[in-house]
Amino acid sequence: MPQVRFTRRFSMAHRLLADAGSRCAVPHGHNEFVTVTLATDAAIDFGGSNYVASFETLKKRWHGFIDGAVDHAFQVGSADPLLDWFRTHEPHRLGQLMVFEGDPTTEAFAIALRRKLDAFLADDGSPYRCVELALEETPTNTIVMGEHLSAAERGWAAGSWMDRPDMSINDLSLA
Repeated sequence: MPQVRFTRRFSMAHRLLADAGSRCAVPHGHNEFVTVTLATDAAIDFGGSNYVASFETLKKRWHGFIDGAVDHAFQVGSADPLLDWFRTHEPHRLGQLMVFEGDPTTEAFAIALRRKLDAFLADDGSPYRCVELALEETPTNTIVMGEHLSAAERGWAAGSWMDRPDMSINDLSLA
């Protein structure tokens, strides 16, 4: 079964409020890498294109999302008071806020990215599926999502921005 792997680097910021004593409660940033591995059971078009789908086709939408929406986004929980601050003082930046139910941990971010990628692949009618998504927060911390998400991972904030095949990173305009 052919597999393809793409890696993209981006910068982000977040803060985690569930553990008020944590140093991660202060906004801070990371330079991260997301690597996705796609697989297919479709046959290669031997003697023709010699691939199932071109790299350009497979990565164009995903890379556009990472570069255009995820890079330099500020990740916040939906209950974070900074969200109201942005609504009041810098509403023009609301599109740069990636909003999560609960803390925007690396685990939550990896699930959100995986679900967004799945939405893109389904919307494109791609013969490929994601078999692994690895999100490297730091050189010593990486979250790896396998081929199958649990019911809880699929059910968390179901129907939100992460399930839509668009460039959205929040549902603020829907509120």
